[in-house]
Amino acid sequence: MVINAPHPLQSVSQKLRLSLLNLVHDAGESHIGGPLSSLDLMTSLYFSKLFNFKKDHFILSAGHLAPALYVVLAQAGYFPKTRLKDFSTFGSHLQGHSSADTPGVEYSSGALGQGLSFAAGLALGDPNRYSVCLTTDGEHQEGQIWEAAMFAKKYKLSNLINIIDHNQYQIDGAIEDIMPLGNLAQKYIKFGWAVTTVNGHNFKAIAKALKNAKKKSTCPSCIIAKTIFAKGVSFMQYDYRYHDIKNLSPAQYQRAKKELETSP
Repeated sequence: MVINAPHPLQSVSQKLRLSLLNLVHDAGESHIGGPLSSLDLMTSLYFSKLFNFKKDHFILSAGHLAPALYVVLAQAGYFPKTRLKDFSTFGSHLQGHSSADTPGVEYSSGALGQGLSFAAGLALGDPNRYSVCLTTDGEHQEGQIWEAAMFAKKYKLSNLINIIDHNQYQIDGAIEDIMPLGNLAQKYIKFGWAVTTVNGHNFKAIAKALKNAKKKSTCPSCIIAKTIFAKGVSFMQYDYRYHDIKNLSPAQYQRAKKELETSP
């Protein structure tokens, strides 16, 4: 019988998920559902050796995913891990939404839906480097996203890759209840993009999609990553109330910590 060995990035992701939980717990208040759903995507980007973000561009459009980006950047050596304890404190470079004065961060986020435009501009001005943007499904309720999509097709930005964290939730509830998006894949195809849909927690599938996106020569690429909101913590998963949290109780923290320590 052949037993599939865990992907090498699985242990990295597990370590980062615990670091993310501690970061949020120590801060007392932060977004957590989205950071947990998107962490495997950022882990793939920074540790699969498919990109060099000292050269290529990574734009985090949804700034509230910053806690995930911070633990990834610390693991990748952009700043000491000891600085994570300063998250969301006065004067720290590690604020609740990512800012360009943080080592490894190119884009100051805040208002949703704007990062893809920024990434498209980088792709146009720097055609020999990849411009990778991480957006959320909720951001696709913003009109500016679709303006950027049209722009990218017009200028044939084959070095632009948009990864959508499709966890199906936003701060006020399920996306389907608030403002349904319809078929995202078909929309991007109609806008002239190459589209792939993947399991956003399957490192092999993510890597394959990224490799294929890098091969495109005439159009931008969109990777729709189907993820689990608050991945890894059972009492948070699929519950929009954990889009952001304030003061996890000791029992909640210990339960979440135990689950993340034992989950694959």
